[in-house]
Amino acid sequence: MVASWSKIGVLVAFLASLIPAAVFAQDQQFQIGSSVVSEMKYKPGFTRFDYVNPDAPKGGDLRLSSSGTFDTFNPLLAKGQTAVGLSLVYDTLLKPADDELLVSYGLLAEGLSYPPDVSSTTFRLRKEAKWADGQPVTPEDVVFSFDKTKELNPLAGNYYHHVVKAEKTGERDVTFTFDEKNNRELPNILGQLVIVPKHWWEAPGPDGKPRDISKTTLEPVMGSGPYRIAAFSAGATIRYELRDDYWGKDLNVNVGQNNFRNILYTYYGDRDVEFEAFRAGNSDYWQETFAARWATGYNFPAVKEGRIKKEDVTNPLRSTGIMQALVPNMRRDIFRDERVREALNYGFDFEELNRTIAFNSYKRIDSYFWNTDLASSGLPQGRELEILQGLKDQVPAEIFTTPYSNPVGGDPQKSRDNLRKAISLLKEAGWELKGNRMVNAKSGQPMSFEILLSSPLLERWAVPYATNLKKIGIDARVRTVDAAQYTNRARSFDYDMIWNVWAQTVNPGNEQADYWGSASANQQGSRNYAGIANPAIDALVRMIIFAPNREEQVAAIKAMDRVLLANHYVIPLFYRDTYSIAYWNTVTRPAEFPAYSLGFPDAWWSTSAK
Repeated sequence: MVASWSKIGVLVAFLASLIPAAVFAQDQQFQIGSSVVSEMKYKPGFTRFDYVNPDAPKGGDLRLSSSGTFDTFNPLLAKGQTAVGLSLVYDTLLKPADDELLVSYGLLAEGLSYPPDVSSTTFRLRKEAKWADGQPVTPEDVVFSFDKTKELNPLAGNYYHHVVKAEKTGERDVTFTFDEKNNRELPNILGQLVIVPKHWWEAPGPDGKPRDISKTTLEPVMGSGPYRIAAFSAGATIRYELRDDYWGKDLNVNVGQNNFRNILYTYYGDRDVEFEAFRAGNSDYWQETFAARWATGYNFPAVKEGRIKKEDVTNPLRSTGIMQALVPNMRRDIFRDERVREALNYGFDFEELNRTIAFNSYKRIDSYFWNTDLASSGLPQGRELEILQGLKDQVPAEIFTTPYSNPVGGDPQKSRDNLRKAISLLKEAGWELKGNRMVNAKSGQPMSFEILLSSPLLERWAVPYATNLKKIGIDARVRTVDAAQYTNRARSFDYDMIWNVWAQTVNPGNEQADYWGSASANQQGSRNYAGIANPAIDALVRMIIFAPNREEQVAAIKAMDRVLLANHYVIPLFYRDTYSIAYWNTVTRPAEFPAYSLGFPDAWWSTSAK
């Protein structure tokens, strides 16, 4: 999918009554945007976002890199490797403000409206919104985009499960109808829907044959956004060019943004080679994910001379909860017992690896909403406790008596104690050590599984973990595959264990059903990688989605966090609480980053532009 999918679920309106409305019609109140829990910062008639430079020059190039390859420009499909940067070609109905928490404003749509019971929502398109060929963006385009997205993408189909139809209800109006009321997230996540041109996809292509939106394509697609695909080499490079005729270039939500004349992506098969390209000046911007390199690998001349600047930035993580983990696939028999999964956590010596590999720069994750106020801690109290007591017979008993904590290693004695604990848990689950092999006591089957990775960089952590497990007779093998194979296997749940990151917003909603819900456990393409099918979690997800207020929502989120942790569905890993970025003096950033983002690349500009 296009990069904007990462933002889906962020824009949720829980206190609609607090949102100022701008009236665009006599019979219906349309809001210029939506906010989660407070009054919107920007009022009707605002001219720009505060964090942008309205005088930022247009021009110059931005050279970026990406790992892997690509084989399609189709933004809707959940197959193939979609080209990076494709969101530059498309506008969405709403656009987030990066200096407000969970707020968005009209882009293709001048406003949205929904009734008090949130049984539907209506978007009114801007008169001036046009495709790159000059044709207007219409309600028919929105309906087509929604129908095809839901049909062709299992993730989106699950996400929009409660949106039963989209229909044209006015010259510029499109209405989405829901099968349940009071789900205040739905109007806002629909605002992030990728809108594609119906007439373009239904017309013949350059070869005279009908285009087919259900298939991958390397024909440069047409959109309504600020950039167009100007050139590419299949699987290797893409150049996006700023459109002089972009309909929304002077729109308030776009002022001071979309500044680079060209944005060029080059693909690399190896992350280390990709970094060397940055170091050599072949790309302008780099986000560092390798702690050891950040600590020791930036002592080359361009950094010493100030031509490359390094920064640790907290802004993007202020509104994001992280769960990075090794994920056992419970569709495999050996992982169905929670004692087995817990034992595997005792085999991961985070403290030792953090010291020897990462210069102690990481922190261990102990919540599915780590680094946010939504993370559970201690023992449940108040409303959170009441919710869990209502599910008492369906959740692990230790939730009420023992706060969750990860095993602590870091020295030989602690490591031995943790491995002994792992052996004890495995014995309870019906496994025993025979010689130097962990085997099933009944069948004699050895405990053997594969850890599937998408990058050689992860081997630095996975291989020592596998080696530690071998000390207690577990045959854990590490296998790294290319991006295309990894994606296909992850989508079809064809793995024993994978390494995954879930990035949570501070306003979780419908996506939780896709992550942990029973309905998604066997739905290929979902993000329920562990195969969780738990009635208690299903009930908690519904409480989160339909929470009548923020207090009730937070209590349900923390309760769900506890249930997920207590069932040991994953082996929690680690993360940093800052973004590490480096960039050449060929690009310039705003004087201040927006509160919840780096504003990259939208609000940056080329140093060479005049």
